[in-house]
Amino acid sequence: MTKEQLFHTFPNQVKKFLTDGRDRDEILLNICTLLHDSVDVYDWVGFYIADPNKERELYLGPYVGPETDHTRIPFGVGICGQVAESHETFVVDDVTKQDNYLSCSINVKSEIVVPILKNGHFVAQLDIDSNTIAAMDEIDQRVLEEICDMLADLF
Repeated sequence: MTKEQLFHTFPNQVKKFLTDGRDRDEILLNICTLLHDSVDVYDWVGFYIADPNKERELYLGPYVGPETDHTRIPFGVGICGQVAESHETFVVDDVTKQDNYLSCSINVKSEIVVPILKNGHFVAQLDIDSNTIAAMDEIDQRVLEEICDMLADLF
């Protein structure tokens, strides 16, 4: 199966997760597991959620992969914090070339962060780290953005 064919299956699988009656965290964890287990270069997959009790701060939601010290991230700090402010997907081919990068592991080489917007307001994001340089391309970005659009109503 080609990458394009594999990624084409993800939105339908996410639709199934959304309609099976589970709670938000179970759905998000299922999505993390699907992506982590299906894509060899996705070494850490997780969601950061805008904290409704703390203005301009993200907290770590469901994830699959190694533990991270980054359980809370202020808006503007790191790639995740930048996306929380910009509301735009950020693809990093080489994290060592980013001044505002928060290192989760010395093994991480590239990252993609996709915002989740509800009625135009930032509510969460999907963060994926890879131990491979330039692991994500336009196929990853397009499909992950489609998935994140589908998730807005969970928040």
